[in-house]
Amino acid sequence: MQRILILLASVGIQLALGGVYAWSAFVPALRADHELTGWQAGLIFGTTISVFTITMLLAGRRLDRVGPRRMAMLAALVYGGGYLLAGSTSGEWPWLWLGIGVFTGIGIGMGYVCPLTTCVRWYPDRKGMVTGIAVAGFGGGAMILAEVVELLVTAGWSPLRIFRMLGWVLAGFVMLCASVLRFPGPAPEQAPPPRGAALWRDPRFLRLFMGMFGGTFGGLLVIGHLKPIALVAELSSQAGAFAVSAFALGNAAGRIAWGTLYDRYGYRVVTISMAFLSFSLIGLLDTGVAWRFIGASLVAGFGFGACFVVYAAEVASTFGVGQVGRLYPKVFLAYGVAGIAGPFLGGWLYDLTNGYFWPVCTAVLVSGLGAVTTAVGRRRAMASPIPTGPADLR
Repeated sequence: MQRILILLASVGIQLALGGVYAWSAFVPALRADHELTGWQAGLIFGTTISVFTITMLLAGRRLDRVGPRRMAMLAALVYGGGYLLAGSTSGEWPWLWLGIGVFTGIGIGMGYVCPLTTCVRWYPDRKGMVTGIAVAGFGGGAMILAEVVELLVTAGWSPLRIFRMLGWVLAGFVMLCASVLRFPGPAPEQAPPPRGAALWRDPRFLRLFMGMFGGTFGGLLVIGHLKPIALVAELSSQAGAFAVSAFALGNAAGRIAWGTLYDRYGYRVVTISMAFLSFSLIGLLDTGVAWRFIGASLVAGFGFGACFVVYAAEVASTFGVGQVGRLYPKVFLAYGVAGIAGPFLGGWLYDLTNGYFWPVCTAVLVSGLGAVTTAVGRRRAMASPIPTGPADLR
């Protein structure tokens, strides 16, 4: 019963933190009220993702010492504080960037690693499935928040007022869920993986890092601009909001489905999922009919969801469940690089071409290269000796 309660609390934390993926639901109102450009809106979202991953790396190193409960409670305060800071200003871009981009990014990074690592330790025999369930909340949170934002904006709420409300509500909810978290005991003894510079020469690690970059680059470029893509295609604001929600629903469902498939078929699912994502993004080029665009968003979200399950499960399978907290954040750094590069490049290409055809094509290409990288990297990792290194150069 206790581990079920911990799993439910983990999903709750991820639901709250996953609202970051609803960012594009704010963009049209921020452009209208505060004259944000495409690259400014993209850079706020990209900064959130980048700061999130860097913070996650630092938090993962200290998680065993601090414990998931205290770490997640501190995350709640910083996360909510970021929304409150952004909402308490006059909407100037530097303050929005600092509040949403930096502070909420720090809060997400501190909070995300806690339920993920806790669940893997409580369910070592079902790491793919339980990781998928836990992080499905991260995708589902965007679906809920996108609908809430659309309703509130329609009712006349300003984005700054919504930010203030979110600061209080989300911080309190994460604090409540965090009170349940704890590890089941010390992690099992396992052979230590390569450390420091040697880790970055390890073909097993590099395969995961490059695959994560390819998949998340494509997905983040799209989700950071999904509603504007719909509006440029002359679809309604409601259709754009439905597309964001559909992407989030697919993202949540994909995390569970791909995690379950990983438990059954292992490493093969990594390459298959990246190829699926690349092909699914092509559907977003068909923007003429609302229901087709919403359906394409759902399928693309389903493919994107794999990135947050298969790589965590592969880290646990390759290096051991006790190393997830230390090594997965390093793989996740690729997500941070993609978080800056993808949304920013998408916004820049839009500003340059006044359309989203080339941004979507770029997302398709880079995620396809991620699929190739994971396939080729697997063969090289199996054929190459595993490098070793001296002390941890962290």
